[in-house]
Amino acid sequence: MELKRVVVTGLGALTPIGNNKDAYWEGLKNGVSGCAPITYFDTEKFKTKFACELKGYDPNDFFDRKEARKLDRFAQYALVSSDEAIADAGLDLEHIDKFRVGVIWGAGIGGLETFQTEVLNFASGDGTPRFNPFFIPKMIADIAPGNISIKHGFMGPNYTTVSACASSANALIDALNYIRLGHCDVVVTGGSEAAVTIAGMGGFNAMHALSTRNESPETASRPFDATRDGFVLGEGAGALILEEYEHAKARGAKIYAEVAGGGLSSDAYHMTAPHPDGIGVVQVMKNCLRDAGVAPEEVDAINTHGTSTPLGDVAELKAISQVFGKHASNININSTKSMTGHLLGAAGAIEAIASILAMEHGLVPPTINHSVVDENIDPTLNLTLNKAEAREVNVAMSNTFGFGGHNACVLFKKLS
Repeated sequence: MELKRVVVTGLGALTPIGNNKDAYWEGLKNGVSGCAPITYFDTEKFKTKFACELKGYDPNDFFDRKEARKLDRFAQYALVSSDEAIADAGLDLEHIDKFRVGVIWGAGIGGLETFQTEVLNFASGDGTPRFNPFFIPKMIADIAPGNISIKHGFMGPNYTTVSACASSANALIDALNYIRLGHCDVVVTGGSEAAVTIAGMGGFNAMHALSTRNESPETASRPFDATRDGFVLGEGAGALILEEYEHAKARGAKIYAEVAGGGLSSDAYHMTAPHPDGIGVVQVMKNCLRDAGVAPEEVDAINTHGTSTPLGDVAELKAISQVFGKHASNININSTKSMTGHLLGAAGAIEAIASILAMEHGLVPPTINHSVVDENIDPTLNLTLNKAEAREVNVAMSNTFGFGGHNACVLFKKLS
C-alpha cells in the first residue's frame, strides 16, 4: 500500500526558556540559559542545587483550583502545551471526525511528585493507609493523553509511550505511522515531564548523572565542552499536531514541515551508559534516513541528544561522523539542552519543535556554554557554538536516546 504523507500543522511549548512556542523560539535563538537555583524545595543537603524549572508558570492561569488539584504537574503541562498546538493548527473541533483523531503522548516518569507526596504523607503518619483518591489517576503516565482526549473528545488511538528520555520521540514516530497507514487523520503528539522533585533530584544525584556546578548553574549544561560534568534536569512539555497531508491541504492549514521519517534502535549494552562507539546511534540514524528516503548529504542540521555527559556526547558525535562521513562537517550540529536542560520524556518533543522552528526561520540555535575544547571530539564538526547561525535548513534531524539503550531519531523536511 502507498503510505500517506504526514505534516506538522500545530506546535505548542512550555519550557524553561519560554512558556509558549514563540517565547521558546526567542529563548532558543538568543541563547538563553533556563537554569537557576531550585525554588520548589530546600536543596541544602542535595549535591545539585539547581535545575531548569519553568518560570512564571501558574496553574491558576489555566485551570480552576479544583481541577488543578486533580492533575500532577506533568499532566497540567501536557494539557497546556497541547491546547496551544491545537489552537495553532486551527483545527475545527466542531466538525472534525473525532474518531480519526488520536493522542499519542510520551512520558518517561509521569506523576513523580504525586507519588512522592503520597508516600511521604503515609510515612509520616501512624501507618493507616490514608491515600488521596486521586493518587493513582494523577500518577500514572498514561493519564496525560487520557486527559487531552477527554477534554476535546478525541476518540482515536490513545496511549503513552515510555522509553525513558526517548519517550516523546517514540510517540512522534508512532503518530507518524498511524497516519501513514491511514488509521488517523490527525494525531496530537508530544511529551511532558515534571521530575524536578526531591525524588527526582535525589535519584539522579545518587547515580552521578547530574552536573554539580552549583557555583555557576546558568553554565552547568555545557554539551561538548571538555569540562562538562553531567546533565541538568529540566521540566515542561512540547506538543505537535501531525496531520495527513491531503487532510491538512483540504482545510487550508498552515504547514510547518513534513515528517519525512523516523528510526528506532537499541544499544543492547548497559542500563544507563551509551555504547562507547555509538553503535546503536549509528543504526538509528541509518534507519531514519532509510525510512525517510533521504540521502545523508541532504541533511542540513542535527539537534543532538547532547545531554552534557562525558560519555554520551562523544559517542553521539562519533556516530554522526560515521554515518555522514565528509558531509558531517557541512552540518550544523547543536544541542538545545544547553539552554533547556534535559526534559527527560519531553526532550524529544521540544527538540523536534526546535528543529522545525530552525527550518521555518532559517536559523540554527546555538550550543551555549562552550569554552574548553574536548580533544576527543572531531574538530571539523560545526557544533554551532555559543551563537545562532543563519542558514537555510531544508532537512533537519532530531536525535533522542534513553536509559535502557532506547534510541529514536526523527527527520523533518520542508514541504516540496
